Amino acid sequence: MIEQYVRDLRQVDPTRVAVVGGKGAHLGALSRIDGVHVPDGFCVTTDAFRRIMAGAPSIDDQLDQLSRVDPDDRVAVRTLSERIRRTIEEVVVPDDVVSAIIGALARFGEQAAYAVRSSATAEDLPTASFAGQQDTYLNVVGPAAILRHISRCWASLFTERAVTYRRRGGIDHRTVLMAVVVQRMVFPQASGILFTADPVTGDRKVATVDAGFGLGEALVSGLVNPDVFRVRDGEVVARTIAAKERAVHAVPAGGTREVAVDARQQERPALTDAQAVSLAALGRRIEAHFGRPQDIEWCLVDGDFRIVQSRPITTLFPIPEVGDEENHVYVSVGHGQMMTDPMKPLGYSMWQLTAMVPMHEAGGRLFVDVTRRLASPASRAGLLDALGKGDPLVRDALETVLEREDFVPSLPDAGPAGPPAGTPAGGAPTPIATDPAIVTELIERSRASVAALERDIRTKTGPELFDFLLEAFEEHKRVLGDPLSMQAIMAGMEATWWLNDTLQEWLGEKNAADTLTLSAPDNVTSEMGLALLDVADVVRPLPEVLAFLREVQGEDFLEELAKVAGGSEARDAIEAYLDRYGMRCVGEIDITRPRWRERPATLVPVLLDHVRIFEPGAAERRFEEGRLKAQQKEQDVLSRLRALPDGDRKADETRRMIERVRTFIGYREYPKYGIIGRYFVYKQALLKEAERLVRAGVLPEREDCFYLTFQEFRDVVRSHRVDDGLIQRRKEAFRSYHELTPPRVLTSDGEALSGAYRREDAPAGALVGLPVSAGTVEGRARVVLDMAEADLEAGDILVTTFTDPSWSPLFVGIAGLVTEVGGLMTHGAVIAREYGLPAVVGVERATSLIRDGQRIRVHGTDGYVEILS
Repeated sequence: MIEQYVRDLRQVDPTRVAVVGGKGAHLGALSRIDGVHVPDGFCVTTDAFRRIMAGAPSIDDQLDQLSRVDPDDRVAVRTLSERIRRTIEEVVVPDDVVSAIIGALARFGEQAAYAVRSSATAEDLPTASFAGQQDTYLNVVGPAAILRHISRCWASLFTERAVTYRRRGGIDHRTVLMAVVVQRMVFPQASGILFTADPVTGDRKVATVDAGFGLGEALVSGLVNPDVFRVRDGEVVARTIAAKERAVHAVPAGGTREVAVDARQQERPALTDAQAVSLAALGRRIEAHFGRPQDIEWCLVDGDFRIVQSRPITTLFPIPEVGDEENHVYVSVGHGQMMTDPMKPLGYSMWQLTAMVPMHEAGGRLFVDVTRRLASPASRAGLLDALGKGDPLVRDALETVLEREDFVPSLPDAGPAGPPAGTPAGGAPTPIATDPAIVTELIERSRASVAALERDIRTKTGPELFDFLLEAFEEHKRVLGDPLSMQAIMAGMEATWWLNDTLQEWLGEKNAADTLTLSAPDNVTSEMGLALLDVADVVRPLPEVLAFLREVQGEDFLEELAKVAGGSEARDAIEAYLDRYGMRCVGEIDITRPRWRERPATLVPVLLDHVRIFEPGAAERRFEEGRLKAQQKEQDVLSRLRALPDGDRKADETRRMIERVRTFIGYREYPKYGIIGRYFVYKQALLKEAERLVRAGVLPEREDCFYLTFQEFRDVVRSHRVDDGLIQRRKEAFRSYHELTPPRVLTSDGEALSGAYRREDAPAGALVGLPVSAGTVEGRARVVLDMAEADLEAGDILVTTFTDPSWSPLFVGIAGLVTEVGGLMTHGAVIAREYGLPAVVGVERATSLIRDGQRIRVHGTDGYVEILS
């Protein structure tokens, strides 16, 4: 029975996490690496923990209570977790468990000093480190004290911070077990932490060493500032030596205490440069063994490094896997497409297959490799200009990379190439006539293509469906790359830029195009927002319908709606709206996201808000008001221009550009609408295929197909075999990706760059962003992270991470817009201008720096937000 409760560290490895926990498994693996010295010790296994939990019958009820508590209710979490910890600590350790532990201590020295460390089974994992969530005790002396501290480690599985961390990570408390590592104590002259990748920038080529005197607890607890060494390619490239006034040392009888560092020693480096380089090399060996960057705790004892812990660094954004050793620079697709959330594998693989340029996946996001275009002097300028017009932060991030002259190679001109997806193309378009019939023709072409897809896909199943879809993707790309469509899009965008730049030069007026584009025709996204106002007009006079809608819970409410007075009329109006726009949803570039047609209840709160806030006929009035403002602005601009020298020429040129922008700017939204329409057709066919696999017992659930790439899904349909472990790993990885912040620009060294605004014209304390829709507005900030939970009043200012076309129904009821992500021509900016909403986008951390309910002032012309008292 002894081996059931105790395992020597050298007997365990990463396959034994369920027995010895994450920390124990890592230490066992470390002890096997040549040249890595790990203090001797043993693990008290999870079998012992199970015995303890079985000895406390009341634990089950307490865990049930804990699972029902809101993780944000700190008082309740604290109270319940304290009660559970007391229960565990009061359990008498069974004699056979005590005997196993005492026997292990006898092998290593019964009266020696030990470190007693918690080692949970959900700890030091590739996707979640759980660092600091459970307890560690240093310099514990004597069997009785060691047993007492082992009980404390068991109980520390339920510290308040550990409970909250698990709940927010979606981890069931009962699935996590606690082992305990008991190691011979080392008494170092210096200690600290080694990151084998820069934890701030993400650069995998730079190791960062934090070092201080004595035990590492002084650094971990924040008692002292560490010395910091940055090591790259076997050389210290930067160092900061801190004044280390305090240190933590072991006490002979057990425990630790703070001591003052001799004044003459305080500013002496805790390590020499040679030692820092040697430690970094040791870290690289450990990193190579585990296959990913590590966060390593080390001690320096008589000139020899001892490793006391190593865990994955889980906060680093992953790097695309391209299989070469070349330098690469990647630009985020999500920032251009207004969807920076992670995508499931079917989602990103479908986008890759239907995109106009190659894309690479990392962290559930997609990136375009722009290295060759940056390396070629001719294409570099065009790329920076195009990306800078869309999002200045992307340009700034790329220029930061280019400042490191050795990173991007200098290559011959790459020749013409398309821009990253979601960004405007550089260069002038082929001339195009300013003719509304062109837009009409393009829209009809798109509709006909989607209708043909819907017709032809109906008879396709099994492997034949996937062969058909691959052909459909080629048609998808043909429609997307239609030269006439690209010319129409660029004509509207370039006319917008011309008006803004030229009218500022001639009239001194900023962002004049924002008013000139109000209520532009053929904008399917702004029409979508106004169309829901028309639905509100239908349901407003129907009291029984309104009462029914206020109580809607499930997604099948439309069938029941027809049974109430006036319900058939209301249902028909909602169904007609869904027929035209039901393929849309938040994050719609990910085909796996639920569409409005699949979850129509998403629209009900917005519809009820429209009924409450607006008067009948609001849609038509809003559109007409915008059209008249644009018309008046045009007359005003042309009149002022004619009063200038050479005014008739300037006015005529401006009038032609206004005609061009009003003809084409609305069409810019249509290609995305067409893409999403096609995506919904693809999705419906693929879900039917997944249902067949469920009926055949191949897939447990229909939505499990979302965790397969398109090619993997195709293979499963052919073979009727699926790797259940792969799907589970993908689910866990997808959950972990939500914790990562995707950068605008990413390098193959792992450096994540989000760019910065280089401007000094904003008031002190203002939040700076990109001005995308002119005007100034003051109002209540509503911080909304989920469109379905928006609770907006007239005059509110929407503050969110990003908006895509699905947010447009909210725009008709707000007074201004602030987002963390966005550019001049992204969807939120275009629709804000369409509706005349002052808007500032690209405001870093807006949703955390602005509190819900605060009064703010949005300066949409100058690009900043003031938080008011």
